[in-house]
Amino acid sequence: MKKIVTGTLIAMLAFGLILKPTGNAFAKKDDKILNVAHRGASGYAPENTMAAFEKAVDMKADLFELDVQLSKDGEVVVIHDTSVDRTTNGTGKVKEHTLEELRSLDAGSWFDESFTGERIPTLGEVLDQYRGKIGILIEIKSPSLYPGIEQKVADELKERNMHKPTNNKIIVQSFDHDSVQTFHNILPSVPVGVLVYNPTHLTDISLKEFSRYAEYVNPGKSLVDEEVVDRIHDYDMDIHPWTARDRESVEALKEAGVDGIITDYPDYM
Repeated sequence: MKKIVTGTLIAMLAFGLILKPTGNAFAKKDDKILNVAHRGASGYAPENTMAAFEKAVDMKADLFELDVQLSKDGEVVVIHDTSVDRTTNGTGKVKEHTLEELRSLDAGSWFDESFTGERIPTLGEVLDQYRGKIGILIEIKSPSLYPGIEQKVADELKERNMHKPTNNKIIVQSFDHDSVQTFHNILPSVPVGVLVYNPTHLTDISLKEFSRYAEYVNPGKSLVDEEVVDRIHDYDMDIHPWTARDRESVEALKEAGVDGIITDYPDYM
């Protein structure tokens, strides 16, 4: 009987290791709440630009978050909206512009004239500039528009040897949970998170499903209280709510016991 039980436990452990990566590069230690700069320090610099990422480093954030999409010619670019209208001097859909066309746009002056000339970066440029300096939370934006984007993100990480657990200061997340699972299947060594905005995604049934592959459940801050935090922890996942834009929200999330806070203002932490 002892041999049967031992064999079963070994099999269960092996199955768990396949489903979910081992180790957590950003596990909460000594009650430290991780400071995650939303689209960089986007309260102080134009979002998703090198200026915003540099500001996040200067402000001692633990990670910065960024959004990725694909250009017309299949390059992984860093921008939030599916169009360029709001954050550049251009117009039209991201996917309708080549990388060269996207790089010609001004992505800074809309925020302030002092940032005139900021460009839309590629994911590769950001990884090259900030690897080893700060953690990076990569959100795959609207993956249904970009078939194969998960593989392209994985390729960028593997090219730089940033997919191995020992080098892992990367998390990948999306609102598209199928996309998260697709990425996880490609690179199971990289921790993944599910973004949620609907309370139905915080039921025990949903959390149990997420826990098969994800290490993070990251809801909108309005969905978060101590009970939600405790239940996410019960499923052995961490929680990084978004997006805190005032000190009161930061303090409320701290009181709820979250593991990290995604904020436009890293200094509020």
